[in-house]
Amino acid sequence: MGEMGLSESVTTIRSQSTKTERWFRSFGLLLLDAVLVAAAIEISILLRFETDFRTSGAPGDFFAYLPIYEAVFLPTLLFGGLYRIYWKYAGLREVVLVFILCTVSSGIVYILNDIFTFGFSRAVVAMAAVCTALAIVASRIFGRGMRFLHRTALHIKNRDHYKRVMIIGAGSGGSNVLALYKKKMYENIIPVLIVDDDPAKRSYRLDNVPILGGRKDIPGLAQKYNIQEIVISINPAHIADMDELIHFCRQTACRIRILAGIDNIDKQNQVTKTWIKDLDIADFLMRNEEHLDLSSVSAYLKDKTVLITGGGGSIGSELCRQVMRFAPKQLVIFDIYENNAYELECELKQNFNGACREEVVIGSIRDIRRLQEVFTKYRPDVVFHAAAHKHVPLMETSYGEAIKNNIFGTRNLLEVSAANGVERFVMLSTDKAVNPTNIMGATKRINEMLVQIFAKTSSMKCMMVRFGNVLGSHGSVIPLFEMQIKKGGPVTVTHPDIVRYFMTIPEAAQLVLQAGAFAQNGALYALDMGEPIRIMDLAKKVIRFHGYEPDVDMPIKITGLRPGEKLYEELISEKEFQRLIATENEKIFVVPTTDIDEKWFYEHLAALEREVIGGRFEGDDRKAAIQAMIKEIVPCYTPNGNGKKQAPKQAQTQGLDLDFSEVQRQSRDAGLSATPPYQAEGDL
Repeated sequence: MGEMGLSESVTTIRSQSTKTERWFRSFGLLLLDAVLVAAAIEISILLRFETDFRTSGAPGDFFAYLPIYEAVFLPTLLFGGLYRIYWKYAGLREVVLVFILCTVSSGIVYILNDIFTFGFSRAVVAMAAVCTALAIVASRIFGRGMRFLHRTALHIKNRDHYKRVMIIGAGSGGSNVLALYKKKMYENIIPVLIVDDDPAKRSYRLDNVPILGGRKDIPGLAQKYNIQEIVISINPAHIADMDELIHFCRQTACRIRILAGIDNIDKQNQVTKTWIKDLDIADFLMRNEEHLDLSSVSAYLKDKTVLITGGGGSIGSELCRQVMRFAPKQLVIFDIYENNAYELECELKQNFNGACREEVVIGSIRDIRRLQEVFTKYRPDVVFHAAAHKHVPLMETSYGEAIKNNIFGTRNLLEVSAANGVERFVMLSTDKAVNPTNIMGATKRINEMLVQIFAKTSSMKCMMVRFGNVLGSHGSVIPLFEMQIKKGGPVTVTHPDIVRYFMTIPEAAQLVLQAGAFAQNGALYALDMGEPIRIMDLAKKVIRFHGYEPDVDMPIKITGLRPGEKLYEELISEKEFQRLIATENEKIFVVPTTDIDEKWFYEHLAALEREVIGGRFEGDDRKAAIQAMIKEIVPCYTPNGNGKKQAPKQAQTQGLDLDFSEVQRQSRDAGLSATPPYQAEGDL
């Protein structure tokens, strides 16, 4: 207690000391500005009448102006917030504020002059306002100039201890990097030069840093100016031929870094914290990301309690980060793995400074009693369901666990959500649910059917979002490739023709939030994943990214398809594509669903549950019996063991040429709304 009391006393003394220092500083600036106002009046009189002090009562009498000006200008500057500006990092906005306050003050003097007939010269009144503003700005900038000269002198004196940096991009991102260095976010750094492909920017300076060349000049400039680090300040999705840029950077011995958070710079009403991080392959491969319709997403997240299952996972954690931007009342991170969830909680507390209450809750969706406890305590308004067993080969072996977690865990979550008044339920699905050839994909297809049923039988707005692979997620192929490269290879690919859809983690999370905003009950949304990528091509890109040449100094080994693995994934089936409907967002589409006989569905689901939990069979017979039961529920499920039954097509997706832009055009021509009325097609 004694130590605590002493600590509180010290904190109080420091707080009082800080307030006193701030008061003296403001008072000193106020006295300085009083002198500057007097000087501005004298300069204005001198410019207007070409003389010094005039006789009393004349338009050029300095002592007639002085008390009126001081009585008007100083209170206006004080209450206008001039002395709350931190001039060390001030910019154009603060300079404009000074001119506005001086103009307002001059206007007040002008009005008083007309009312009380002081006899002031109108020209002096106008010039004094301009001179005062210029003098105040100059006095503030003078201090910054002295600090700049001092910092430059230190850089020259200790230049051997500073890291020399090249910045790629002379736009808003480059300015942001320079601002981070100025604020000493990164110590012992000297920005030496900037590279930009726009010839019009050459020979100019950005914040006194010269712009000297384009991407092809990177190796030569790095050697000439002894550059030790390169920082890319442009969103990789906006860079033409990112492969070439990385190639030129890799020709140097420099550390390559990138400005993170750059995607939202220049976006109105979005505040994104930026920082500098090492470039990784996910940045290297990212495509142009869609930005959220902020108003529609905020409408269903702001001041709401949001629960995210699997919140510590790759997609779940990014959903948490994105949701926090919309100021929910509370964020509940529900996960069975405590380490990732704890690290995420620490990150959110640091990045959002307690702007929202976030709480980690450990539990499993398979434990319905635990779910009931959590929902009773927190009363969530919105639920994002991202928890699932997702690894295809592992789930072929541990098929019982996949079914218990993915299917019956989801059923538990839906039942508890409906019973506790959840307004909106969004489930994350996968392209593996389309014509599934593995247990994991089949369980996700049954999940889609469960959500569809609850959309009709409960008061919740239920929807599903289907998308493909995510770059850099836990257990994905890129971390595996990088681990293999670090160990010297070989890099393993299951089949030379295997293709997959990819999108970045932030893009997937943003599109899930956007789909949730459409609030079309029972809707299944599919995300436009762009063109599928050959895994062989991806492996070669990752190898080159790390400075090796495929099959020269880093071998690639073909291992064969794993159990349940497809050569290519299918975002939507051929029948679904024929009735695909566009939405307001060009990357989100509504997939038509089929009617489900609830009684029949639940009977077969109960039979599957009995076999999984109890079981009449053992060994391979048990798996065959369970696969047969799944096939009765999901007729398109065709277990292929190792995928050999799938023809090695090179076509896009499943042989369909999925032209999503054509779907958008047809929807606009037909006058379809962004949230078409929910319609189911046919019977199961």
